[in-house]
Amino acid sequence: MRNPAAERAQKAWFGFVLGVLAALPALIYLRGFTVDDALIPARYAANVAHGSGYRFNAGGPCTDGVTPLGFPYLFAAFADQGPLAALRAARVVGALAWLFAAGTLGAAIARLGGSPVRYAALLLVLFSAPLGAWAWSGLETGLVVALSTAIAVVPVRSSKAPLAGAALGLCAWLRPEMIAFSLWLGAGRVRTAESRRGKWLTASLVVAPWLAAAAARWIVWGRPAPLAVFAKPSDITHGAMYVLPAILFTGAPLAALGPLAWSKLPGWPRTLVVGAFLHLAVLVLAGGDWMPLARLVCPILPPLVLATAHILSSRSSAWVTAIRLSIGCVAEMVVFAMRGPAAAHVLRDRLALIDAAAPVLAGARAVATIDVGWVGSATSAEIVDLAGATDPEIAALPGGHTSKAVSGAFLAARGPDRLVFQIDERSAEDAITFTRATEARLFADPLVARTYVVIWRSPAVLPVRYIVLSPSPITPP
Repeated sequence: MRNPAAERAQKAWFGFVLGVLAALPALIYLRGFTVDDALIPARYAANVAHGSGYRFNAGGPCTDGVTPLGFPYLFAAFADQGPLAALRAARVVGALAWLFAAGTLGAAIARLGGSPVRYAALLLVLFSAPLGAWAWSGLETGLVVALSTAIAVVPVRSSKAPLAGAALGLCAWLRPEMIAFSLWLGAGRVRTAESRRGKWLTASLVVAPWLAAAAARWIVWGRPAPLAVFAKPSDITHGAMYVLPAILFTGAPLAALGPLAWSKLPGWPRTLVVGAFLHLAVLVLAGGDWMPLARLVCPILPPLVLATAHILSSRSSAWVTAIRLSIGCVAEMVVFAMRGPAAAHVLRDRLALIDAAAPVLAGARAVATIDVGWVGSATSAEIVDLAGATDPEIAALPGGHTSKAVSGAFLAARGPDRLVFQIDERSAEDAITFTRATEARLFADPLVARTYVVIWRSPAVLPVRYIVLSPSPITPP
């Protein structure tokens, strides 16, 4: 005798395993990925763990250097041994969150029924370097992707509306630019709530975290937006150049972008597609991002994978979608081949750089640099943040985060006894060149040239080269 409930559970478990297996290859291959910015919240977490409070410099002011306000508190319990310990914890949490989310995505696809071709949508997960890499980054991205996946797969029922609302609210807290995505999907979930109380509760859960973070910033720092908005200004042109290639090279937006198929979708997957492209429009207006592998696009990829599976489940519209899916998968494989090898070794290279620079920075009182993440992990000294990511005074200066108008006189007022500059990898011993405007300007500044001398170069085997300058010709250990 057939047991429909047991058959549904068996199908869901099959899909869960399939989703996990789809996510595993990229997750394993790119387990060495991270970014310098991930060490910024890690240093905040270490200072919280050591009793110094929510600040980047232990003896400095409380600053708003982390976009998801309060995020370092999640990992402060693991940060007693310093920023690198906090980074390790954040990386593991992000990877496990995405792996479980990929399983729930596979289970949701299995529950759809219809054509077995729907499982081909998981190829978009299998070949996705962005999803595999950013799960390991140590930033909030892995958690945001897990939350956006949960929102997509939670059954559209009245009783589940507050749960979906809470997940949407957390998404907008972790990534403020996701507020439009959250509001759009939240409106869809509010409509599913039957009681007035359920509708109000769902709506409140969607907007409360985002509003609370903005209000807290206004009260503490006098502005509702994260400091990164001012430290890393951008424009619509840069946003368009960020989003348009991502539509092709992240695979899922292209696969789900079918007007005829979209018109045949049920209400919720249609809402997912509109919400995803609304998010892409917001990214254009916000100016995109400066980090690799389409970080800000990652949260919408699993919802679009589910929408693609919905289209593939219907034989009437599957073949055109299969063509778009194939193109998207090929584009993903191109990204994997071109960016994957370098991305897989970022953590190893950063740890080697930290180990090599730590003796040179030992005993420093203050260190000025653009790359405050790895430098802040190599020394406990005060960091003068030349990018302004953790320093409101420098963030307010004209220029982008690598071109802030920091003069030699401004630098002298801060009094750093070490400067850490990134140099062009082709620089000769007697002709140092730079690719970033702030460092080039400061190195050529007469006051800096008279005061500082180069005392160290990073090992030539590392892919990114740095020099350290000091006011006196000391001999590094």
